[in-house]
Amino acid sequence: MLTLAEVEKLARAAHAAQTDKAGRPYSEHLAAVAEGVRARGGSEEQIAAAWLHDAVEDAALTRAWLDGAELPPSVKEMVLAVTKVPGEELSSYTARILATPGALLVKEADLAHNADPARLAVLDEATRIRLTRKYATVRALLGLTDTYKDSV
Repeated sequence: MLTLAEVEKLARAAHAAQTDKAGRPYSEHLAAVAEGVRARGGSEEQIAAAWLHDAVEDAALTRAWLDGAELPPSVKEMVLAVTKVPGEELSSYTARILATPGALLVKEADLAHNADPARLAVLDEATRIRLTRKYATVRALLGLTDTYKDSV
């Protein structure tokens, strides 16, 4: 099995050419989500899933890679649970997260970093408003208490 350090190194390398909406290295987001999972008491498997949470969705790694990776089945299941499928209804997406053990904590940490007011502040107003509403909707569907106020 891949160690947590190996998963981190692999995720950083897979996303090395990517940046977030503010132009920051994407690995900063991955590190923040992994740290958010750790700080919330997540397991090593959940932290590994946090490092890989966007890998398949962003095509940084393929589904075939994930299927064959030397990872516990639970890590693969969590990664797939938080991977959005094109055209998928938001209700189906959130139901899958809720039905997958461990995935809710990964998504909660992801949403917390995505909705960080400092991160949103550097975006243009229209994008900030759209994303703030989107994250609030997903949090509500997941039953997460909204700890972030609209910055709009």
